Amino acid sequence: MTNSKNSPNNSKSNELYAIAETSGQQFWFEVDRYYDIDRLNAKEKDKITLEKVLLLKDKDSITVGKPYVQDAKIELEVVSHKRDKKILVYKMRPKKKTRRKMGHRQELTRVMVKSISKGKVAPKSSSKKETVKKETKPKSEKSTN
Repeated sequence: MTNSKNSPNNSKSNELYAIAETSGQQFWFEVDRYYDIDRLNAKEKDKITLEKVLLLKDKDSITVGKPYVQDAKIELEVVSHKRDKKILVYKMRPKKKTRRKMGHRQELTRVMVKSISKGKVAPKSSSKKETVKKETKPKSEKSTN
């Protein structure tokens, strides 16, 4: 019988993970895993990049950001949009005959982590907008006659 703590298949010391901030919360992201985060304004199969990485663990090192790790990013793919379970809120004031029952369903986006990377970010190909200067006519001098 083998001990599960010592078996090489269960060792998590060589995995890659990151802790990042999104939707006002901090999530522990691992590659090829699904996460439900607050609703994002993105369509299904869109790619999203998170750059607010607080901690990054490689095979051999751990990098902690101050507050964020420089040049670290997490690539996500939107899988679907869904709604969470309904939460019931019931308020009652005793002896006042006041009761209020409300429900809430949180809008969620299910994302899958495609990659976690650290290093120089490739320069974004930005379309250079040429500034067109309007030709101004010289102010006409008033003739003094």
